[in-house]
Order: sequence, then C-alpha cells, then structure tokens
Amino acid sequence: MLPTIQAAHLIANRWVAPAGGATLPVLDPADGEIFAYIARGNAADIDAAVIAARAAYDGGDGPWGRVPAAERGRLLARLGQEIAANAEELALLECRDTGKPMKQARADAAACARYFEYYAGACDKLHGETLPYQRGYTVLTVREPHGVTGHIIPWNYPMQIFGRSAGAALAAGNACVVKPAEDACLSLLRIAELAVKYLPEGALNIVTGLGSEAGAALSAHTGIDHISFTGSPVTGSLVAQAAAVNHRPVTLELGGKSPQIVFADADLDAALPVLINAIIQNGGQTCSAGSRVLIEQSIYAPLMARLAEAFGRLRAGPGSADLDLGPLINARQRDRVAGYIAQGERDGLRVAARGTVSEGAASSGYYIAPTLFTDVPANHALAREEVFGPVLVAMPFADEAEALRLANGTDYGLIAGLWTRDGARQLRMARKLHAGQVFINNYGAGGGVELPFGGMKHSGYGREKGFEALLGFTALKTIAISHG
Repeated sequence: MLPTIQAAHLIANRWVAPAGGATLPVLDPADGEIFAYIARGNAADIDAAVIAARAAYDGGDGPWGRVPAAERGRLLARLGQEIAANAEELALLECRDTGKPMKQARADAAACARYFEYYAGACDKLHGETLPYQRGYTVLTVREPHGVTGHIIPWNYPMQIFGRSAGAALAAGNACVVKPAEDACLSLLRIAELAVKYLPEGALNIVTGLGSEAGAALSAHTGIDHISFTGSPVTGSLVAQAAAVNHRPVTLELGGKSPQIVFADADLDAALPVLINAIIQNGGQTCSAGSRVLIEQSIYAPLMARLAEAFGRLRAGPGSADLDLGPLINARQRDRVAGYIAQGERDGLRVAARGTVSEGAASSGYYIAPTLFTDVPANHALAREEVFGPVLVAMPFADEAEALRLANGTDYGLIAGLWTRDGARQLRMARKLHAGQVFINNYGAGGGVELPFGGMKHSGYGREKGFEALLGFTALKTIAISHG
C-alpha cells in the first residue's frame, strides 16, 4: 500500500500549498496512468524556501547553523536510520514513480540510508590546517559551509542522488533547498516527512515543479550560495550560466558514454554479467551506464556470441514484476531511445540481439527491449551520444593504442571499465583514460558511497560521494594572526 503524498512543498518543516495553486500529474511509467499529483512550484515558492533556508543557517547563527558538528552528525545518523527503517515503503514509491524493478528500488533506498550514515560520521572531521609561515605569524585555515545550497535532483535515481548531494551538504553545515525532477519525486517527499522529526526548521526544504520554472528559479536565485546539478549537458550549461551571473560555484554531473574495454586475457566469465548489468540497470537510464563495449579483435566473435545469447534472454516489464529492467521514465524518453535504435537500423548497423518486453506490457507502458548493436563505427551517433536507454554498442580494437583512441573518442569522460589480468597494462591504461573513475576487472565497485564521483569534459566538474563531496560543500578561509 503506497502512502498518500501531499501535493505541497516542504518549507520550514511545514507543508505549504504551491503559490500558484497548480499541480502536476504523476504517471506510472508501467502503464501511463495518473496515480498521484505534486505541487507545481514557481519562483515565489523557491523564494520562500530560500528565505527559510537562510533563516536556518543565518551566517552560522540560525537553528541549523548553531548545531555543533557532532550533534549534526547524530541528527543525520538518526535520519539515515529512519530511512533504513522505512526502506520497503520508499522502494515501493520509487518503483511506482520511476518504473524501476523492486530490487533496484530497494538498493536505492539502502544506498540513501548509507549516504546519511557515512556523512553523519564525517560531520566532525572537516579539519582545517596550520600553515608554516613567517616568524611572528600563526596562519590557519578553516572550512566553513557555503550557507544555502541548491540541489536539482534528476528522475533516474532520486533517493541515491538526494543522499549523496543534500546529505553531504547538510553534513557540512549548509541549509538546503531541493528541487526534485517532476517525473519522479515521491520518495523524496516521503523522506522529507521523516526528516522533520530530526532537522530544525528550514534546514531541508523541498520544492517540486517543472525544471523550466522552479528549477530555473533556483539556479538564478541570488540567495543561493552553491548549486549542485545532475542531468543533461544542455541543462547543465543553463544552470551554470544562471549561477555565474551571481558568481556562485556549481557542481555538475552531466552524464557519459562510458566504455568497457575487454582484452583477450580478461576473465570473460566474470566480465560477461557485468557488461550486461552495466547497460540494463535502471533501464539504461544511468549516467554511468557502460554503453560501449570495446573488445580485442582476437576474442570479438566469441564474446559477441555470448553477449548476444545473454541479451536475447533479457526481459523488460513492470517494476513490480522485478524482471531484468522496467519501463523508461516517460513517453518522451521512450521515443527518444526508439529513435536512436531506428537510426542505427536505417544506417545499416546490425542488431546482434534483442531482449523482450513481457506480454501485455508493451501496449500500455514506456518500454524498450534491450538492444545490442555490433560493429558500430566510432563516428556513429550510437557510439558518441548518450542514448540513456538499454542500448549497448560493441566495437572491436586491435591494440592498446586503438582501445584508448576509441575509449577517449567521445565528448564525455565519466567512467571507464577495464578488463585485463596484465598489471602493467592496468595501470598504463588507467592513467591514459579520460574518465573521473576507472574500474579494473569490475564496474562500479558495488556503488561505493565512499568513492569520489564526477567527470571530465562534457561529463561535468566537481566531485560527489566520498569525503571529497564534503570539501565541495565548504569554502576555505585563511586566518593569519600576527603576534605583534
């Protein structure tokens, strides 16, 4: 049984009706039916949330700003425990809202709780330094919160990205204004209900609505001291431009076209399930999806045969059925992915295998059968552009030099996977791959809350996750004391 979610914003620990009085429908991606409504926020709602957050922080003297670091950690730890205790309910909401299988939704709820656990333990460990300097001076640095941080959360992993973004910002002592994606925000509204038990007024505020309205207002608001955005490069540029007018720092995570590189000496039995899961997880709607597999020529045919066989067994269906993958988030995304597949077929690319959509599902929801293309040219759109769906492209390579050229040959640089038993090659390739994370004989390291995450090139800048994220949510201040 899903909980009832109010069509309202959380501002200063109170549920507030949208200033414009409008709402937005929430559609189930599995069947396209409306099952809830959310508030359609506008600039007035964002302004009210920023004012509440500013009062909570108030230069370090508000109700959240005065909370000592150790106590801040205890509060966030309790919130993390509350999220864990309500994980099944949150997973049900996430499954219905995004269409993802329940096993993925449960993993997301667990990850969100883990983020709060991790950052709770880090609250009192943001240390400054003393610096050697001229005689007669003591010089030290301190890390201070930015103040009020804005967080624009995408629809593919609402709970996970909320945890790694707002969780880190709260741990650093900031007060937060969160704008979730209009396509998927119910789990965050439920977490907000849990958060009011532990956080003082205004520490966490959530305003729902359209990106072009509430999101744009948040990016451009003069009362925001830092913006964290996860989404497309196009929207990320708009966010950065709006923040730049106010000279505010921005953390951008903008997606990828991540390669997995398989050499002939790799453990193919270990690699095969990872190659597949890295593209079908969350229906391929993952910034870090392993959407390109580069295979050494000598093993290309046998590995492609194994990939094709495995792809043919994949099944898509409603999230509640807990199959290999669910529907895509909405009709627009389904049509976009279908367009890429159709373009590849028109251009004569060969489909090596397709999975299936469960009987009865294809006619009602936003489904795409997982699709494997083989021998894709490096300059084709399918090899260069982020499809954001369950579409894997395979490409052969002759040697390390060609593997690197192909791997680095897109505008993105988020993640790379490398499969080889050769230790020297592992380090040689890892240093030359243009990616923020490189995984050797694995892909993703099981999620890794502790592992700094972010990209290069069009994949964005700044780092989330791990202790590095805390540093990004603080400003460094230097204090020089003269001894007279």
